[in-house]
Amino acid sequence: MGEKNIERYLVLYLPWVLASLFSSDAILSYYIAWLGSFLIFFLSLSGWIKPIPADRGFGEQLMRPLFILQIIFAGYMCCTSIFYLLDTLGYENFKRTALNPIISKEKVALIAQCQRYYCLGHAAFVTGILLFMKYPKKKKYFVENRAIADLLLKVAVIALPVANLFTRLPGLSQFSAQFSSLSFIAGTLALAFAIPLKKPVNTIICGILYVMNFYQALTSGFKEPIIISIMVLGIFLYPNYKKLVTIIFLPLLLFCFMILPAYVNSFRQNVWSGDIDTDEAAQQSLDVALDKENDNWDFLVYRLSEIDMFITFVQSTPSDVDYYGFKLVKQSLIVIVPRVFWPSKPITEALVMERVYDAGVVNRLSRASAKPAYIVDAYLSAGLPGIFLALFAYGAIAQLISIKAEELFGGYILGTALIFSGLFQIFWRGLSFEFIINSVFWSFISMLLIQKVLLKYRILQKV
Repeated sequence: MGEKNIERYLVLYLPWVLASLFSSDAILSYYIAWLGSFLIFFLSLSGWIKPIPADRGFGEQLMRPLFILQIIFAGYMCCTSIFYLLDTLGYENFKRTALNPIISKEKVALIAQCQRYYCLGHAAFVTGILLFMKYPKKKKYFVENRAIADLLLKVAVIALPVANLFTRLPGLSQFSAQFSSLSFIAGTLALAFAIPLKKPVNTIICGILYVMNFYQALTSGFKEPIIISIMVLGIFLYPNYKKLVTIIFLPLLLFCFMILPAYVNSFRQNVWSGDIDTDEAAQQSLDVALDKENDNWDFLVYRLSEIDMFITFVQSTPSDVDYYGFKLVKQSLIVIVPRVFWPSKPITEALVMERVYDAGVVNRLSRASAKPAYIVDAYLSAGLPGIFLALFAYGAIAQLISIKAEELFGGYILGTALIFSGLFQIFWRGLSFEFIINSVFWSFISMLLIQKVLLKYRILQKV
Protein backbone atom coordinates (compact mmCIF):
# COMPACT_ATOMS: atom_id res chain seq x y z
CA MET A 1 0.00 0.00 0.00
CA GLY A 2 1.55 3.25 -1.15
CA GLU A 3 1.93 6.47 0.81
CA LYS A 4 -0.98 8.02 -1.08
CA ASN A 5 -3.24 5.20 0.02
CA ILE A 6 -2.17 5.56 3.65
CA GLU A 7 -3.06 9.25 3.59
CA ARG A 8 -6.47 8.45 2.19
CA TYR A 9 -7.13 5.93 4.95
CA LEU A 10 -6.21 8.60 7.51
CA VAL A 11 -8.91 10.90 6.07
CA LEU A 12 -11.46 8.42 7.48
CA TYR A 13 -10.38 9.50 10.99
CA LEU A 14 -10.47 13.23 10.29
CA PRO A 15 -14.10 13.68 11.52
CA TRP A 16 -13.27 11.96 14.81
CA VAL A 17 -10.13 14.09 15.27
CA LEU A 18 -12.02 17.32 14.54
CA ALA A 19 -14.94 16.32 16.78
CA SER A 20 -12.45 15.61 19.60
CA LEU A 21 -10.72 18.97 19.11
CA PHE A 22 -14.09 20.74 19.48
CA SER A 23 -15.24 18.62 22.44
CA SER A 24 -15.62 21.76 24.57
CA ASP A 25 -18.58 22.70 22.36
CA ALA A 26 -20.67 19.54 22.77
CA ILE A 27 -23.32 20.31 20.14
CA LEU A 28 -20.75 21.26 17.49
CA SER A 29 -18.66 18.22 18.39
CA TYR A 30 -21.71 15.98 18.03
CA TYR A 31 -22.60 17.31 14.60
CA ILE A 32 -19.03 16.98 13.33
CA ALA A 33 -18.96 13.33 14.44
CA TRP A 34 -22.48 12.61 13.16
CA LEU A 35 -21.90 14.18 9.74
CA GLY A 36 -18.48 12.52 9.73
CA SER A 37 -20.13 9.12 9.32
CA PHE A 38 -21.86 10.35 6.17
CA LEU A 39 -18.45 11.46 4.89
CA ILE A 40 -17.06 7.98 5.65
CA PHE A 41 -19.93 6.44 3.69
CA PHE A 42 -19.19 8.68 0.72
CA LEU A 43 -15.42 8.18 0.75
CA SER A 44 -15.66 4.38 1.02
CA LEU A 45 -18.63 3.71 -1.28
CA SER A 46 -17.36 6.04 -4.02
CA GLY A 47 -14.05 4.18 -4.19
CA TRP A 48 -12.00 7.24 -3.21
CA ILE A 49 -10.14 5.45 -0.40
CA LYS A 50 -9.71 2.22 -2.34
CA PRO A 51 -11.28 1.30 -5.69
CA ILE A 52 -14.31 -0.95 -5.33
CA PRO A 53 -13.86 -4.46 -6.82
CA ALA A 54 -13.97 -4.32 -10.62
CA ASP A 55 -15.05 -7.92 -11.19
CA ARG A 56 -18.74 -6.93 -11.08
CA GLY A 57 -20.79 -3.80 -11.66
CA PHE A 58 -21.70 -1.59 -8.70
CA GLY A 59 -25.29 -2.86 -8.51
CA GLU A 60 -24.16 -6.48 -8.83
CA GLN A 61 -22.05 -6.59 -5.65
CA LEU A 62 -24.26 -4.83 -3.11
CA MET A 63 -24.27 -7.82 -0.73
CA ARG A 64 -20.54 -7.49 -0.12
CA PRO A 65 -19.51 -6.12 3.33
CA LEU A 66 -18.49 -2.69 2.02
CA PHE A 67 -22.06 -2.06 0.90
CA ILE A 68 -24.99 -3.71 2.70
CA LEU A 69 -23.12 -4.59 5.90
CA GLN A 70 -21.73 -1.07 6.26
CA ILE A 71 -25.06 0.57 5.44
CA ILE A 72 -27.06 -1.51 7.92
CA PHE A 73 -24.53 -1.97 10.73
CA ALA A 74 -22.76 1.39 10.65
CA GLY A 75 -25.87 3.27 9.54
CA TYR A 76 -27.85 2.00 12.51
CA MET A 77 -24.93 2.49 14.91
CA CYS A 78 -23.85 5.98 13.85
CA CYS A 79 -26.76 7.83 12.24
CA THR A 80 -29.84 7.12 14.38
CA SER A 81 -28.87 9.10 17.50
CA ILE A 82 -29.92 12.46 15.99
CA PHE A 83 -33.46 12.08 17.36
CA TYR A 84 -32.11 11.48 20.87
CA LEU A 85 -30.04 14.67 20.67
CA LEU A 86 -32.99 16.72 19.38
CA ASP A 87 -35.19 15.38 22.18
CA THR A 88 -32.55 16.36 24.74
CA LEU A 89 -32.38 19.84 23.22
CA GLY A 90 -36.11 20.29 23.74
CA TYR A 91 -37.56 19.16 20.42
CA GLU A 92 -40.49 16.83 19.79
CA ASN A 93 -41.49 15.86 16.26
CA PHE A 94 -38.86 18.38 15.12
CA LYS A 95 -40.61 21.26 16.91
CA ARG A 96 -39.47 23.02 20.08
CA THR A 97 -41.64 22.14 23.05
CA ALA A 98 -40.79 25.40 24.84
CA LEU A 99 -39.18 28.74 24.03
CA ASN A 100 -36.39 28.23 26.59
CA PRO A 101 -36.20 24.49 27.40
CA ILE A 102 -34.06 23.34 30.32
CA ILE A 103 -31.11 21.54 28.75
CA SER A 104 -28.68 19.35 30.67
CA LYS A 105 -25.18 20.33 29.53
CA GLU A 106 -23.77 17.18 31.13
CA LYS A 107 -26.13 14.96 29.14
CA VAL A 108 -25.41 16.77 25.87
CA ALA A 109 -21.67 16.33 26.55
CA LEU A 110 -22.21 12.58 27.06
CA ILE A 111 -24.22 12.33 23.83
CA ALA A 112 -21.39 14.05 21.95
CA GLN A 113 -18.83 11.76 23.60
CA CYS A 114 -20.71 8.63 22.54
CA GLN A 115 -21.17 10.00 19.01
CA ARG A 116 -17.40 10.50 18.78
CA TYR A 117 -17.00 6.85 19.77
CA TYR A 118 -19.46 5.87 17.04
CA CYS A 119 -17.50 7.92 14.49
CA LEU A 120 -14.18 6.34 15.51
CA GLY A 121 -15.77 2.89 15.40
CA HIS A 122 -17.16 3.53 11.92
CA ALA A 123 -13.74 4.63 10.63
CA ALA A 124 -12.01 1.57 12.16
CA PHE A 125 -14.70 -0.76 10.82
CA VAL A 126 -14.34 0.57 7.26
CA THR A 127 -10.54 0.44 7.53
CA GLY A 128 -10.78 -3.26 8.39
CA ILE A 129 -12.99 -3.93 5.37
CA LEU A 130 -10.93 -1.93 2.86
CA LEU A 131 -7.51 -3.23 3.93
CA PHE A 132 -8.58 -6.83 3.24
CA MET A 133 -10.90 -6.16 0.29
CA LYS A 134 -9.19 -8.16 -2.45
CA TYR A 135 -11.40 -10.77 -4.07
CA PRO A 136 -9.80 -13.71 -5.92
CA LYS A 137 -9.61 -13.26 -9.68
CA LYS A 138 -9.14 -16.94 -10.46
CA LYS A 139 -11.90 -19.37 -9.49
CA LYS A 140 -11.13 -22.69 -7.79
CA TYR A 141 -14.70 -23.99 -8.00
CA PHE A 142 -17.72 -23.37 -10.21
CA VAL A 143 -21.39 -24.21 -10.64
CA GLU A 144 -23.02 -24.42 -14.05
CA ASN A 145 -24.80 -21.11 -14.68
CA ARG A 146 -28.00 -22.81 -15.83
CA ALA A 147 -28.10 -24.81 -12.57
CA ILE A 148 -27.79 -21.85 -10.17
CA ALA A 149 -31.49 -20.88 -10.16
CA ASP A 150 -32.57 -24.45 -9.35
CA LEU A 151 -29.79 -24.84 -6.76
CA LEU A 152 -30.93 -21.71 -4.94
CA LEU A 153 -34.48 -23.02 -4.81
CA LYS A 154 -33.30 -26.38 -3.44
CA VAL A 155 -31.22 -24.65 -0.74
CA ALA A 156 -34.25 -22.57 0.29
CA VAL A 157 -36.51 -25.62 0.51
CA ILE A 158 -33.98 -27.84 2.33
CA ALA A 159 -32.64 -25.24 4.79
CA LEU A 160 -36.08 -24.45 6.21
CA PRO A 161 -36.84 -27.93 7.66
CA VAL A 162 -33.20 -28.20 8.78
CA ALA A 163 -33.71 -24.97 10.77
CA ASN A 164 -36.92 -26.37 12.29
CA LEU A 165 -35.10 -29.62 13.15
CA PHE A 166 -32.41 -27.74 15.09
CA THR A 167 -35.06 -25.99 17.19
CA ARG A 168 -36.18 -29.42 18.40
CA LEU A 169 -32.72 -30.82 19.15
CA PRO A 170 -31.63 -30.11 22.75
CA GLY A 171 -28.44 -28.08 22.89
CA LEU A 172 -28.33 -27.35 19.15
CA SER A 173 -31.02 -24.69 18.82
CA GLN A 174 -28.35 -22.04 18.13
CA PHE A 175 -28.00 -23.46 14.61
CA SER A 176 -31.65 -22.82 13.83
CA ALA A 177 -31.29 -19.08 13.23
CA GLN A 178 -28.48 -19.38 10.70
CA PHE A 179 -30.29 -21.99 8.59
CA SER A 180 -33.56 -20.09 8.78
CA SER A 181 -31.73 -17.00 7.53
CA LEU A 182 -30.02 -19.08 4.83
CA SER A 183 -33.43 -20.36 3.65
CA PHE A 184 -34.79 -16.82 3.43
CA ILE A 185 -31.78 -15.48 1.51
CA ALA A 186 -31.78 -18.49 -0.85
CA GLY A 187 -35.52 -18.18 -1.52
CA THR A 188 -35.30 -14.43 -2.14
CA LEU A 189 -32.26 -14.81 -4.40
CA ALA A 190 -33.99 -17.67 -6.26
CA LEU A 191 -37.04 -15.45 -6.82
CA ALA A 192 -34.83 -12.68 -8.21
CA PHE A 193 -33.26 -15.26 -10.58
CA ALA A 194 -36.53 -16.90 -11.62
CA ILE A 195 -38.37 -13.70 -12.65
CA PRO A 196 -35.99 -12.52 -15.42
CA LEU A 197 -35.39 -16.13 -16.54
CA LYS A 198 -39.20 -16.49 -16.92
CA LYS A 199 -39.32 -19.79 -15.04
CA PRO A 200 -42.97 -19.91 -13.87
CA VAL A 201 -42.67 -22.94 -11.58
CA ASN A 202 -39.62 -21.53 -9.76
CA THR A 203 -41.26 -18.09 -9.58
CA ILE A 204 -44.44 -19.47 -8.01
CA ILE A 205 -42.61 -21.63 -5.46
CA CYS A 206 -40.15 -18.86 -4.56
CA GLY A 207 -43.00 -16.36 -4.40
CA ILE A 208 -44.85 -18.57 -1.92
CA LEU A 209 -41.67 -18.97 0.18
CA TYR A 210 -41.11 -15.22 0.15
CA VAL A 211 -44.70 -14.49 1.22
CA MET A 212 -44.36 -17.05 4.04
CA ASN A 213 -41.11 -15.46 5.20
CA PHE A 214 -42.60 -11.98 4.98
CA TYR A 215 -45.64 -13.06 7.00
CA GLN A 216 -43.33 -14.58 9.61
CA ALA A 217 -41.41 -11.27 9.72
CA LEU A 218 -44.67 -9.33 9.99
CA THR A 219 -45.76 -11.40 12.99
CA SER A 220 -42.35 -11.58 14.68
CA GLY A 221 -42.92 -8.45 16.76
CA PHE A 222 -39.69 -6.91 15.41
CA LYS A 223 -39.17 -4.25 12.75
CA GLU A 224 -35.78 -5.47 11.43
CA PRO A 225 -36.98 -8.69 9.69
CA ILE A 226 -39.68 -6.74 7.81
CA ILE A 227 -37.25 -4.09 6.55
CA ILE A 228 -34.61 -6.70 5.67
CA SER A 229 -37.18 -8.77 3.74
CA ILE A 230 -37.98 -5.82 1.49
CA MET A 231 -34.41 -4.52 1.24
CA VAL A 232 -32.86 -7.85 0.26
CA LEU A 233 -35.43 -8.51 -2.48
CA GLY A 234 -34.84 -5.02 -3.86
CA ILE A 235 -31.04 -5.53 -3.87
CA PHE A 236 -31.32 -8.88 -5.66
CA LEU A 237 -33.71 -7.48 -8.28
CA TYR A 238 -31.72 -4.27 -8.80
CA PRO A 239 -29.21 -5.55 -11.44
CA ASN A 240 -32.06 -6.53 -13.81
CA TYR A 241 -34.68 -3.93 -12.88
CA LYS A 242 -32.79 -0.79 -11.81
CA LYS A 243 -35.52 1.78 -12.57
CA LEU A 244 -38.34 -0.35 -11.17
CA VAL A 245 -36.49 -1.04 -7.92
CA THR A 246 -35.57 2.64 -7.51
CA ILE A 247 -39.15 3.77 -8.11
CA ILE A 248 -40.86 1.13 -5.93
CA PHE A 249 -38.48 -0.14 -3.25
CA LEU A 250 -36.91 3.11 -2.02
CA PRO A 251 -40.31 4.78 -1.30
CA LEU A 252 -41.54 1.47 0.16
CA LEU A 253 -38.62 1.34 2.61
CA LEU A 254 -39.20 4.96 3.60
CA PHE A 255 -42.89 4.18 4.14
CA CYS A 256 -41.95 1.19 6.33
CA PHE A 257 -39.65 3.34 8.50
CA MET A 258 -42.58 5.70 9.04
CA ILE A 259 -45.25 3.17 10.03
CA LEU A 260 -43.33 0.22 11.49
CA PRO A 261 -42.65 1.75 14.94
CA ALA A 262 -46.38 2.12 15.59
CA TYR A 263 -47.14 -1.26 14.01
CA VAL A 264 -44.59 -3.16 16.11
CA ASN A 265 -45.60 -1.48 19.39
CA SER A 266 -49.30 -2.13 18.76
CA PHE A 267 -48.67 -5.72 17.64
CA ARG A 268 -46.70 -6.56 20.78
CA GLN A 269 -49.40 -5.10 23.04
CA ASN A 270 -52.15 -7.00 21.22
CA VAL A 271 -50.30 -10.33 21.24
CA TRP A 272 -49.09 -10.05 24.83
CA SER A 273 -52.62 -9.30 26.01
CA GLY A 274 -53.58 -12.80 24.83
CA ASP A 275 -57.11 -11.72 23.87
CA ILE A 276 -56.72 -11.96 20.07
CA ASP A 277 -54.87 -14.26 17.66
CA THR A 278 -51.82 -13.31 15.60
CA ASP A 279 -53.70 -12.52 12.36
CA GLU A 280 -56.18 -10.22 14.08
CA ALA A 281 -53.36 -8.56 16.02
CA ALA A 282 -51.49 -7.88 12.78
CA GLN A 283 -54.59 -6.36 11.13
CA GLN A 284 -55.40 -4.15 14.11
CA SER A 285 -51.78 -3.04 14.41
CA LEU A 286 -51.69 -2.12 10.73
CA ASP A 287 -54.78 0.05 11.20
CA VAL A 288 -53.09 1.77 14.14
CA ALA A 289 -49.88 2.32 12.15
CA LEU A 290 -51.78 3.90 9.24
CA ASP A 291 -53.58 6.32 11.58
CA LYS A 292 -52.24 9.79 10.64
CA GLU A 293 -52.48 10.95 14.24
CA ASN A 294 -50.06 8.29 15.42
CA ASP A 295 -46.87 9.60 17.06
CA ASN A 296 -43.57 7.73 16.54
CA TRP A 297 -41.31 10.22 18.31
CA ASP A 298 -40.66 8.10 21.43
CA PHE A 299 -39.67 5.19 19.20
CA LEU A 300 -37.26 7.35 17.19
CA VAL A 301 -35.69 8.71 20.39
CA TYR A 302 -35.40 5.63 22.61
CA ARG A 303 -35.79 2.55 20.40
CA LEU A 304 -34.28 3.40 17.02
CA SER A 305 -30.92 4.27 18.59
CA GLU A 306 -29.07 2.58 21.47
CA ILE A 307 -27.20 5.70 22.55
CA ASP A 308 -29.24 6.04 25.76
CA MET A 309 -27.86 2.70 26.98
CA PHE A 310 -24.38 3.58 25.76
CA ILE A 311 -24.43 6.78 27.83
CA THR A 312 -25.27 4.81 31.00
CA PHE A 313 -22.34 2.46 30.39
CA VAL A 314 -19.98 5.41 29.77
CA GLN A 315 -21.10 7.01 33.04
CA SER A 316 -20.27 3.89 35.05
CA THR A 317 -17.11 2.67 33.27
CA PRO A 318 -14.37 3.14 34.27
CA SER A 319 -15.47 5.42 37.18
CA ASP A 320 -17.54 2.78 39.04
CA VAL A 321 -16.88 -0.42 37.10
CA ASP A 322 -13.39 -1.07 35.79
CA TYR A 323 -12.70 -2.01 32.16
CA TYR A 324 -13.28 -5.70 31.52
CA GLY A 325 -10.12 -6.33 29.50
CA PHE A 326 -10.31 -9.77 27.88
CA LYS A 327 -13.06 -11.05 30.18
CA LEU A 328 -15.85 -10.64 27.60
CA VAL A 329 -13.76 -12.39 24.94
CA LYS A 330 -13.08 -15.29 27.33
CA GLN A 331 -16.81 -15.56 28.07
CA SER A 332 -17.46 -15.66 24.33
CA LEU A 333 -15.09 -18.62 23.96
CA ILE A 334 -17.05 -20.45 26.67
CA VAL A 335 -20.30 -19.78 24.83
CA ILE A 336 -18.92 -21.40 21.64
CA VAL A 337 -19.13 -24.89 23.20
CA PRO A 338 -22.55 -26.37 22.20
CA ARG A 339 -24.81 -27.08 25.15
CA VAL A 340 -25.25 -30.66 23.91
CA PHE A 341 -21.60 -31.28 24.97
CA TRP A 342 -21.82 -29.14 28.11
CA PRO A 343 -25.35 -29.22 29.59
CA SER A 344 -24.35 -27.07 32.59
CA LYS A 345 -22.78 -24.36 30.41
CA PRO A 346 -23.57 -20.84 31.70
CA ILE A 347 -26.59 -19.25 30.03
CA THR A 348 -25.40 -16.67 27.50
CA GLU A 349 -28.14 -14.20 28.39
CA ALA A 350 -27.14 -14.36 32.07
CA LEU A 351 -23.48 -13.69 31.25
CA VAL A 352 -24.39 -10.64 29.17
CA MET A 353 -26.87 -9.27 31.69
CA GLU A 354 -24.26 -9.22 34.49
CA ARG A 355 -22.52 -6.19 32.99
CA VAL A 356 -25.91 -4.60 32.31
CA TYR A 357 -26.81 -4.93 36.00
CA ASP A 358 -23.37 -3.74 37.15
CA ALA A 359 -23.70 -0.57 35.06
CA GLY A 360 -27.17 0.15 36.41
CA VAL A 361 -28.82 -0.03 32.97
CA VAL A 362 -31.43 -2.47 34.33
CA ASN A 363 -32.32 -3.26 37.94
CA ARG A 364 -31.54 -6.84 39.00
CA LEU A 365 -35.14 -7.26 40.20
CA SER A 366 -36.50 -6.25 36.80
CA ARG A 367 -37.48 -8.82 34.15
CA ALA A 368 -36.35 -6.49 31.36
CA SER A 369 -33.55 -7.54 29.01
CA ALA A 370 -31.01 -5.09 27.60
CA LYS A 371 -28.11 -6.49 25.59
CA PRO A 372 -25.23 -4.06 24.95
CA ALA A 373 -24.28 -3.43 21.32
CA TYR A 374 -20.95 -4.60 19.92
CA ILE A 375 -19.36 -1.14 20.16
CA VAL A 376 -20.48 -0.87 23.80
CA ASP A 377 -18.72 -4.15 24.63
CA ALA A 378 -15.67 -2.82 22.78
CA TYR A 379 -15.72 0.28 25.01
CA LEU A 380 -16.31 -1.75 28.17
CA SER A 381 -13.30 -3.93 27.33
CA ALA A 382 -10.68 -1.20 26.90
CA GLY A 383 -12.20 2.23 26.27
CA LEU A 384 -11.04 4.12 23.17
CA PRO A 385 -8.35 1.56 22.13
CA GLY A 386 -10.94 -1.20 22.61
CA ILE A 387 -13.32 0.51 20.18
CA PHE A 388 -10.63 0.91 17.52
CA LEU A 389 -9.31 -2.66 17.79
CA ALA A 390 -12.70 -4.40 18.08
CA LEU A 391 -14.34 -2.46 15.23
CA PHE A 392 -11.29 -2.90 12.99
CA ALA A 393 -11.44 -6.64 13.68
CA TYR A 394 -15.18 -6.65 12.99
CA GLY A 395 -14.71 -5.20 9.51
CA ALA A 396 -11.63 -7.27 8.73
CA ILE A 397 -13.17 -10.60 9.80
CA ALA A 398 -16.41 -9.94 7.91
CA GLN A 399 -14.42 -9.07 4.78
CA LEU A 400 -12.12 -12.11 5.06
CA ILE A 401 -15.11 -14.44 5.50
CA SER A 402 -16.80 -12.92 2.44
CA ILE A 403 -13.62 -13.53 0.41
CA LYS A 404 -13.35 -17.10 1.72
CA ALA A 405 -17.00 -17.75 0.85
CA GLU A 406 -16.47 -16.58 -2.73
CA GLU A 407 -13.34 -18.73 -2.96
CA LEU A 408 -15.15 -21.85 -1.69
CA PHE A 409 -18.34 -21.40 -3.72
CA GLY A 410 -17.08 -20.14 -7.04
CA GLY A 411 -17.82 -16.44 -6.87
CA TYR A 412 -20.18 -13.74 -5.69
CA ILE A 413 -23.61 -15.28 -6.25
CA LEU A 414 -23.18 -18.42 -4.14
CA GLY A 415 -20.31 -17.12 -2.01
CA THR A 416 -21.33 -13.69 -0.76
CA ALA A 417 -24.96 -13.25 -1.88
CA LEU A 418 -26.06 -16.67 -0.58
CA ILE A 419 -23.65 -18.14 1.97
CA PHE A 420 -22.17 -15.00 3.55
CA SER A 421 -25.47 -13.11 3.62
CA GLY A 422 -27.39 -16.18 4.78
CA LEU A 423 -25.16 -17.72 7.42
CA PHE A 424 -23.45 -14.55 8.68
CA GLN A 425 -26.39 -12.16 8.79
CA ILE A 426 -25.66 -11.56 12.48
CA PHE A 427 -22.89 -9.20 11.28
CA TRP A 428 -25.65 -6.80 10.20
CA ARG A 429 -26.92 -6.45 13.78
CA GLY A 430 -23.79 -5.90 15.89
CA LEU A 431 -24.87 -7.74 19.04
CA SER A 432 -22.87 -8.41 22.22
CA PHE A 433 -19.51 -10.18 21.97
CA GLU A 434 -20.86 -13.53 23.20
CA PHE A 435 -23.63 -13.69 20.60
CA ILE A 436 -21.48 -12.45 17.70
CA ILE A 437 -18.43 -14.66 18.30
CA ASN A 438 -20.48 -17.79 18.92
CA SER A 439 -22.65 -17.30 15.83
CA VAL A 440 -19.77 -16.40 13.51
CA PHE A 441 -17.68 -19.39 14.64
CA TRP A 442 -20.40 -21.95 14.04
CA SER A 443 -21.59 -20.27 10.86
CA PHE A 444 -18.04 -20.66 9.54
CA ILE A 445 -18.12 -24.37 10.39
CA SER A 446 -21.52 -24.67 8.67
CA MET A 447 -20.10 -22.94 5.58
CA LEU A 448 -17.26 -25.48 5.33
CA LEU A 449 -19.68 -28.42 5.77
CA ILE A 450 -22.08 -27.09 3.12
CA GLN A 451 -19.20 -26.78 0.67
CA LYS A 452 -18.18 -30.40 1.34
CA VAL A 453 -21.76 -31.55 0.67
CA LEU A 454 -21.96 -29.62 -2.62
CA LEU A 455 -18.60 -31.06 -3.70
CA LYS A 456 -19.65 -34.60 -2.78
CA TYR A 457 -22.76 -34.42 -4.94
CA ARG A 458 -20.83 -32.69 -7.75
CA ILE A 459 -23.07 -29.64 -7.61
CA LEU A 460 -19.91 -27.65 -6.96
CA GLN A 461 -17.00 -28.68 -9.16
CA LYS A 462 -13.29 -27.92 -9.22
CA VAL A 463 -12.04 -25.77 -12.09
